[in-house]
Amino acid sequence: MRRWFCQLIVASMVCLPMASAALAQGAKQHSSRPAKPHRLLIHVDQNDPAVMNLALNNATNVIEYYRAKGQDVDVDIVAYGPGLHMLRADTSPVQDRIKQLKGMAFPSKVQFSACGNTKENMEKKEGHSVAVLSDATIVPSGVVQLMEKQEEGWSYVRP
Repeated sequence: MRRWFCQLIVASMVCLPMASAALAQGAKQHSSRPAKPHRLLIHVDQNDPAVMNLALNNATNVIEYYRAKGQDVDVDIVAYGPGLHMLRADTSPVQDRIKQLKGMAFPSKVQFSACGNTKENMEKKEGHSVAVLSDATIVPSGVVQLMEKQEEGWSYVRP
């Protein structure tokens, strides 16, 4: 019995360091995996400069938060209905802030999605072409953009 006990102690002394090393290596590999990407979807459907500025503040704060942590974040600000004025070249009260946010975001990505349906309806009503800011991307439908990105796991905020 004494011999068996000594063998058990010797086996433990040999195996324990190997098991500890394997666990440490596994933890190290796990911590180096890339984190789930940060993706924020912001909805603007009002022609209200306060709402537009709040959306831009939200985007700026999120980008700065993750930048301080050494992480990137993708942000998509989707404007439709009366909110499309945020991205119209002739009526946007926040176009300077949009340009500023677009410039400071790198390496994070910021997209400004302008609803194509709303743009088309505004053009019919006004009788002329409506230009969007050069920093905006026209998407077929703002509502569909919001829906599909949420289905892809994007976090959603409506200021």
